[in-house]
Amino acid sequence: MISSERIPNNVGLADNRRLQRALEHWQPKYLEWWHDMGPAGFQEHHQVYLRTVISVDPDGWAHFEMVRLPEYRWGIFLADPVVDRTIGFGDMYGDPVWQEVPGEFRNPLRRLIVTQGDTEPASVEQQRELGSRCPSLYDLRNLFQVNVEEGRHLWAMVYLLHSYFGKDGRDEAEDLLARRSGNTDRPRILEAFNQPIDNWLDFFMFTMFTDRDGKSQLMSLSESSLDPLSRTTRFMLTEEAHHMFVGETGVARIIERTCEILKATPGVAEDVRAKGGIDLPTLQKHLNYWFSLSLDLHGSEVSSNAATYFGNGLKGRAQEEAYEDHRVLDSIYPMAMHEEDRVVTKDVPMRNAMNEVLRDWYVGDCASGVARWNKIFERHGLSDRLRLPDRKFHRGIGMYSGFRFDPDGRPLSEAAWARRRDEWLPSEEDKKFLRSIMAEPIFEPGIFANYIAPPRRGINRMPINFEYVRTEE
Repeated sequence: MISSERIPNNVGLADNRRLQRALEHWQPKYLEWWHDMGPAGFQEHHQVYLRTVISVDPDGWAHFEMVRLPEYRWGIFLADPVVDRTIGFGDMYGDPVWQEVPGEFRNPLRRLIVTQGDTEPASVEQQRELGSRCPSLYDLRNLFQVNVEEGRHLWAMVYLLHSYFGKDGRDEAEDLLARRSGNTDRPRILEAFNQPIDNWLDFFMFTMFTDRDGKSQLMSLSESSLDPLSRTTRFMLTEEAHHMFVGETGVARIIERTCEILKATPGVAEDVRAKGGIDLPTLQKHLNYWFSLSLDLHGSEVSSNAATYFGNGLKGRAQEEAYEDHRVLDSIYPMAMHEEDRVVTKDVPMRNAMNEVLRDWYVGDCASGVARWNKIFERHGLSDRLRLPDRKFHRGIGMYSGFRFDPDGRPLSEAAWARRRDEWLPSEEDKKFLRSIMAEPIFEPGIFANYIAPPRRGINRMPINFEYVRTEE
C-alpha cells in the first residue's frame, strides 16, 4: 500500500520512525539540489504532463497529471517480493536471499549502490540546459520525464543507503548531492557522466546508449542476493525502458527527417546541413562517441572485483535464469586481448570475465537498436546505414585504453589518430553546427524543429499537438 506521507512509499516508512526522520531530513537537501541543478528555467512557472508513480501495480505506476517540477512526488518503491526466493548464482547458489546486509559484504555492496546512485543525479545535471533549445513541447516533456525519474532512482539508492548502511550510508547519501557533473574538484564517479550534453542529438544518443548501460547494470543488480536491492532495481527497470524509448525514437525521428531531406535533394549529402537537417556523418560520430563511452561503464575486461561480486552473490549476469551453470567454477571465456600491437585470444576464467559477459549482452542489445534505425533508411530506399564501431575504438578503461584504433578495430599510431579523429568523433565544427540549428526552442504545440520528424503518436493517448508543457498564467 502507498502512504499519503511526505515521502510516497510502499516500504512501510511510517512504521520505521528512525528511517522516516532520516529521509525527511535528507528531503529538503534533495529539493535544494533539484532547484540548483535541475532543469534550468522551468522550475517555477511551468506545469508538465508527467507520469507519477503511485504504486508498483500496472495501474499505479503510470498515473499522468500536470505538475510543477519541484512539486513532483518523488518516492520509494520496491517491486513485490518473490515468495521463497533463493540466491540465483555464485558460491551460495540455492540459499535463501538476504533481507539484511551480511557484515563481510557491507563495503562492496555499498560501493555498488553508491556508484549506481551517483549516475542518477549526474544525468540531470548534464541535461539541465536542454530545455532552452527544445525541438518541441513533446520532446521537452520527455526530457523532464527522464529527469524526474532519474531523481526517483536517486531516492531508491538513498533509501538503501539509509536503511542498511548506518552512518556510512547517510554520509554517502549526502555526497550524492555534493558531487557535480563535470566539476574539476568534485566530479561524478564515472567519466561518461561528466561529459556535457548541450544539444539534443547528444541527449538522444545518451538515452539510447548510456541509459541502455543503465539497463544492463540494473538487470545484473536485480539478480543480487540482497533482496531489497533486487526489488528496488527491478522496479527501476520499468522506468529505464522509457528513457531508452526516448533515445531510440528521438534518433529515429532525426533519421526520418534526414531521409526526407536526402530524397528531396538527391545527389549531394552535404545539402542535408544546408537544409537544416542532421547529416549521416554527424549521426555516426555521435553514435561512436556515446557507444564507446558507455562500453567503458562496464569496467575492465578481466576483473577480480567482478569475480568477487559474482562469487559472493552481489551482482549477477543479466537474465541469469537463461544460463545453465550458475556457479561457473570451471567455465572459461575465450577473450580477444591486445598484446604487442596484435590481437590474440586467451582463455579467461568466466568469473573474471563477468564484465565482458555483461558487455556482450549490451553490445547485442545496442546492435538491435541500430538495426531498427537502419530499417528507416531501407524503407526510404536509401543505401545509407549506421553501425556500431568496434569495441576497441575510443576506449578509456580496460585493456584497450591507452591505444588507438579506428572504428573497424585496426590499430593506429597516435599521429594517425590525431589526424583522423574528427572523421570519427564530434568535432568543434559539428558542435557549432548543432548549436546553430537548435538555437531557438519550439514552444508551440504540435510544431517541431526542422531537423526532427514528429512522433507517430502522442503520450498516454493524448494528441501530438497537446500542450505537454504549459506556462502558468
